[in-house]
Amino acid sequence: MSLPRTSEHLIRDHTKFRVGSIVYASVSADEERLGFAFPKEERAALVASEPGKFMMPERSDERYNWVRAALPVLGVDELRELIIDAWCMVVPKKISTSYLESQGLGLG
Repeated sequence: MSLPRTSEHLIRDHTKFRVGSIVYASVSADEERLGFAFPKEERAALVASEPGKFMMPERSDERYNWVRAALPVLGVDELRELIIDAWCMVVPKKISTSYLESQGLGLG
């Protein structure tokens, strides 16, 4: 998926997707875990809703807007939505709105 202003980097065996210096998604080397930007105040509810799919962030990442998921159990559409929502958290609203409208997704 190509999202505006995104760059991909390999950092400590993780593939990280970022805008500028802000990481919005990270895939583990074994492709079993996905970390992604997600509002701190909503992550406990997300994890509680599907504990077999979502996990709290590592202790070192708790201060960030971040949560983790078991990548193999995510459907393609769900993965796409999570990544786009995470990306929207780190780009200017004007950029995300323009992208979403160009994709026929409306406001996320």
